[in-house]
Amino acid sequence: MTILRARDLSLRLAPLIAAGMFCLFSSPLLAADDEAPPKGAAVTVLKAAKSCFANIVEVSGTIIPREETQLRPERMGLKVAEVMVDAGDSVTAGQVLARLTLPEGGQITVQAPVGGVISASTASVGAMASGKGEALFSIIARGEFDLVGMVPTRDIQKLQVNQTARIKVIGAGEVDGKVRRLSTTVEPNSQLAQVFLGVTTNRRLLVNSSGRAQIKTGQSCGVSVPLTAILYGSAGTVVQVVRRARVETRRVETGLMAAGQVEITSGIQEGDIVVARAGALLREGDPVRAVTASADTK
Repeated sequence: MTILRARDLSLRLAPLIAAGMFCLFSSPLLAADDEAPPKGAAVTVLKAAKSCFANIVEVSGTIIPREETQLRPERMGLKVAEVMVDAGDSVTAGQVLARLTLPEGGQITVQAPVGGVISASTASVGAMASGKGEALFSIIARGEFDLVGMVPTRDIQKLQVNQTARIKVIGAGEVDGKVRRLSTTVEPNSQLAQVFLGVTTNRRLLVNSSGRAQIKTGQSCGVSVPLTAILYGSAGTVVQVVRRARVETRRVETGLMAAGQVEITSGIQEGDIVVARAGALLREGDPVRAVTASADTK
């Protein structure tokens, strides 16, 4: 058996001890001047991305006939002998609507001067008809309607004739429309201006029914975030972002809004990591663990 002397043993162990001490003090995990990575609450995040938003002007109003013609006989003392149409019927130009009996005998006919829809009728067999009484028939010329509504002066500047619109009419669903005429004055007390939208449809519309139109006046493309990422408070409008595993609060300016997304005109950039559901519990500098939102939670 080989017996090592103490001096020989110390000489052999010296390099091993030195190597161990070097590893101990040079390890980055134990370096005194390094900070441990922050450990905080898990938060759902997503990247701020570019989106395009339609600039929409909304108009609420009433459906009215664009042009309505009223028919009365030119003579006095006539009596209704026969009625051929009722309110709601569609008629063509020149179509006979009723026959009237003359005081001295014989008959004359009442004809439609224009095609359209009979909106109202007072004609009934045996009733008297005259040029000064109620109209026998009212015709909506060509079956054309307008939605007439009021908009703020800030919106009237965005509107132009022939801009397209989508109109939802109570009782008739959605129909197409177009800006037909704009008011050149505003109501002094309310500061609202009048706009006329021509309605395009083959459906039967009811006069004085309510409608709501959305007029697309343009679009804006820029950075967007979900509405849930926005915080409103005394400090203004802010978005919380995650940078280097810590929360940063950014004051932002917002623009248009659509489908739960908000346009951000300043304050964050495309690609910034945004807290998907901002909350008051997260404060500036808080350590967090970012969890990327899945496609169905954005």
